[in-house]
Amino acid sequence: MTDPRTVVITGAASGIGHATAELFRDLGDTVFGLDIRPTVPEGVTYVECDVGTKESVDAAVVTCAGQGRIDVLANVAGIVQFGRFDAISEEEFDRVHAVDLKGPFFLIQAALPHIREARGNIVNVSSVAGNKAQGYSAAYSAAKGGLTMLTRALALELAPEGIRVNAVCPGTVDTPLVEHVAANFPPDLDPRVVDRLMMMLPGKAITPAEIGQSIVYLASPAARMITGTVLAFDGGMS
Repeated sequence: MTDPRTVVITGAASGIGHATAELFRDLGDTVFGLDIRPTVPEGVTYVECDVGTKESVDAAVVTCAGQGRIDVLANVAGIVQFGRFDAISEEEFDRVHAVDLKGPFFLIQAALPHIREARGNIVNVSSVAGNKAQGYSAAYSAAKGGLTMLTRALALELAPEGIRVNAVCPGTVDTPLVEHVAANFPPDLDPRVVDRLMMMLPGKAITPAEIGQSIVYLASPAARMITGTVLAFDGGMS
């Protein structure tokens, strides 16, 4: 029997992060759930963390790396932006980039010495908008596009050390964030934009657990030869 891995998951209080934390927990791993809210799954150690703040991230990683190693870092925390480009404020643009792009940057930098110790791996949750531009989400697309390229660049840089870096790019996932976006569609939104958000999904929206299962796989020994991959999990949207 292999020893439990140390797994660090951001955004573990809800949605994809919550489901992913449950999956790793059920595998017997030691799971730390980072979030600004404490509603992580039972059996997961909650660590308060605002991923957009370097000091908060550094302190959280110190807590998670108490055994000197981190085997898996899953950067799941994210926020969405939806609306006309003209209406994006500087504050909103900065917050989206702080959480969706700088957050993973901060986490990877802080955790990397401990990932090296474990010869572990990193999985980033980007978005279909990080693979293919989405209308009415310019700030979000820019941040997630940056995360996709950060993944690819780090995969090349860290490959000689045996550290794998991959990303999952979900389409429309059934989470509170997506519900919030749908509830705030502009009244004059072109219906073709809505159609495009769901255009190729076979049946209902993707579940958080389905994305979680792809993260678990990419972080597993079964994926030992996979790095620099950006997995489109979007029903053909991209």
